[in-house]
Amino acid sequence: MSRAITFSEYGAPEVLRLSEVTTPEPGPGQVRIRVRAASVNPLDIKIRSGLMAGAVPSRFPVIPGLDAAGVVDAVGEGADAAVGDEVLGATAGGSYGEFALLDRLVAKPRGLSWEVAASLVTVGRTAFRVLRELDVRAGQTLLVHGAAGSVGTVAVQLAVARGITVAGTAGEHDTERVTALGATAVRYGDGWVERVRTAAPQGVDVVFDASGAGVLADSVALTGDSTRVVTIADMSAAQHGVRFSVGTADAADESLAQLVRLAATGELDIPVWRAYPLDQAATAHSDIEARRNKGKVVLLP
Repeated sequence: MSRAITFSEYGAPEVLRLSEVTTPEPGPGQVRIRVRAASVNPLDIKIRSGLMAGAVPSRFPVIPGLDAAGVVDAVGEGADAAVGDEVLGATAGGSYGEFALLDRLVAKPRGLSWEVAASLVTVGRTAFRVLRELDVRAGQTLLVHGAAGSVGTVAVQLAVARGITVAGTAGEHDTERVTALGATAVRYGDGWVERVRTAAPQGVDVVFDASGAGVLADSVALTGDSTRVVTIADMSAAQHGVRFSVGTADAADESLAQLVRLAATGELDIPVWRAYPLDQAATAHSDIEARRNKGKVVLLP
């Protein structure tokens, strides 16, 4: 037996409980890790609250969490790892616990912190995937909504490094952070469309909506084509002819390995706002829901 955070009903952060659970055993191709850090993602909160029940129905009790980094302590048949390896990846069966299973993993470089290693998995792969779906290229102009958020921060950095001109919308207190990433910061709120036009007089080629703040109609108008807008956060996407991007489990996806290399060499910054003990998972969720965090939030079992 081991400890993990579980919930047995949808609801507020208080439904999260520290529980005794059966320690998972790795299946073929899987490894079990002793978790050193687990990332808390907005999707975890949507699943816990029941907002995603229609698309991702839960079988209670649920161990939440998508991403983790840790040390391999058991290896399933055919898994490409050894006991003692330091690895990271997306988990199978939840990450908010002392142990987790990985079936698609990447080695953690020695110089990469556990907190950053766990934090870059979902947000990094999401940013990488959407930039690929938008087919945005050097010399073009990209607008990122939610540029100061965890996914937006990665998307801005990846795009700037590729020679793409980036404008990023953000709250008034986050504009300096967006500017520091190499983008032209645009303040959210009434009049944001005109501020974008001023910031990007050459026009906007494509839009990445990581905010879900009701910006799709105006984003389509800015680009002139709904196929040039992708969202990961606005469930009304279909009403605007906009693609809602959802990740797929593709073992051939090399984006995580690339992201790890960039983070390890300092070419990609993943800000970690706060690390909480495992038993404070409810507080971590509350802080994210209240938008207190200025970067990633992680749990340390």
